[in-house]
Amino acid sequence: MSYQLTVTRQPTYVHAVVTGRNTRENVEGYLEEIQRECIARGCFRVLIEERLEGPRLGTTDVFQIAVAGSNRARGQFEAIAYVDMNAQGDLMKFAETVATNRSLPVAVFSSVRDAERWLLSMGQDPKKPAS
Repeated sequence: MSYQLTVTRQPTYVHAVVTGRNTRENVEGYLEEIQRECIARGCFRVLIEERLEGPRLGTTDVFQIAVAGSNRARGQFEAIAYVDMNAQGDLMKFAETVATNRSLPVAVFSSVRDAERWLLSMGQDPKKPAS
């Protein structure tokens, strides 16, 4: 894996910024690492700012990552705001649909500012996992 993850605790959410190469292994790796960080910090709202470089993943890879990640994280998160700074087309909306259909509270945004607004508009108990 060749990515770098920076995690910062904000008052009501965790902000994770990932950089490196855009590969399936890197995406799977950073998603697992973010989940561990959120559990360790006792915060179940997260803003994921993906800044991976290189060719975009295909539909099959995105689907499989979304299904596996949803199964692994179901019931743990209150909200996941996701911003892919290099997204092209509607593939991230597809990933959002796959994840939300599996009960993962995720929303995709085109900017960090919009993602932050959405997270801040949520209720006031960021330490309580989703039921």
